[in-house]
Amino acid sequence: MRSNDCALPAPQEAAPPVAATGARLPLSALLALATAGFITILTEALPAGLLLQISADLGVSQSLAGQMVTIYAIGSLVAAIPLVALTRTWRRRPLLIAAISGFAVVNTVTALSNDYAVTMAARLLAGVFAGLLWALAAGYASRMVAPHQQGRAIAIAMLGAPVALSIGIPAGTLLGAMTGWRLTFGLLSVMTVLLVGWALWALPDFQGQRAERRLALASVFRLPGIRPVLFVMFAVVFAHNILYTYIVPFLEPSGLGGRADWILLVFGTASLVVIPVIGALVDRHLRLLVLASMTLFAAASLLLAVFGDQPVAVYLGVVAWGLAFGGAPTLFQTASAKAAGAEADAAQSMIVTAWNAAMAGGGLAGGLLLDSIGATIFPAALLGILLPALIVAWAGRHGFPPRSR
Repeated sequence: MRSNDCALPAPQEAAPPVAATGARLPLSALLALATAGFITILTEALPAGLLLQISADLGVSQSLAGQMVTIYAIGSLVAAIPLVALTRTWRRRPLLIAAISGFAVVNTVTALSNDYAVTMAARLLAGVFAGLLWALAAGYASRMVAPHQQGRAIAIAMLGAPVALSIGIPAGTLLGAMTGWRLTFGLLSVMTVLLVGWALWALPDFQGQRAERRLALASVFRLPGIRPVLFVMFAVVFAHNILYTYIVPFLEPSGLGGRADWILLVFGTASLVVIPVIGALVDRHLRLLVLASMTLFAAASLLLAVFGDQPVAVYLGVVAWGLAFGGAPTLFQTASAKAAGAEADAAQSMIVTAWNAAMAGGGLAGGLLLDSIGATIFPAALLGILLPALIVAWAGRHGFPPRSR
């Protein structure tokens, strides 16, 4: 990197040229981004619900079939930062369209392949496209609106993920059971092709950053507020995934082990319910919402730690957990985008990497705790993770400012 890589971004790169002065949100464009997120999450998680079919069809064990999810996460984890660094000077819409189009290709290959190695290669590439798409989406949404609307725009653009988790994956699993897993992935490819047409029509284009104006990635990492946002987000997602991944053994002492599907439906519903509230308030009350969400998550953990063997308390704790976590993508991506300014895409690539690392780390830590102590320790572990993060969020006034910039 040359020394002038650390120069301040040009003002025109930070100012959104679209809807900068109007109050109306570009809903069609934002919903196109949300649909891209919906397809991304479906592509990632569908194999988990169709393991029996996939393993039988490809002639591998269920554990090997389950690695279709793992290798996807690895692709996202390793690709987000390098790809964003490589493409920071590229025009934004062609780059985003390329990332979306990649899902049509990899899902078609997945649907047609009879070779496990080819399927895994396609899944790795799917993760790479997902890492790039998630790194671009929040910054893209924030560029389309005035600064005081950025949080609301990001909330709409991120809506596809919770909808996919709560509705899309159960529906896709049911469809796969009825018609076959290959047809399900083929339909995802068709949806993606239609989305490409929609995105070309609805999304505005933006210039990339000029090479002499962009910050080095290390300098983006050192921007005030970026590190607290990354740390707090990592802790929240890490804690969440400990409990989410191993929810079935945790539910057994309360007699709800066989009701995990209903428990996860309650969690998903609570996560969806809170998103409109987060979207309406995030631009004015980002700090308050982050602190309130983390406090609610900690309170849910405390309730589950004390009364985890009582079904009513478990349901109440899960509702509080869903309400606390449902807005996490919007809150942390908004905080990152506002802290990074014109360097939003670079900061978002760090968010994507940290998020995937926290997902993987939470699953690993939860497995170690389950094998060594047992699932009853999970809520106490969550409290031990969340309380230091809550202190960092309280102290991190650059990442979580008292009022909107």
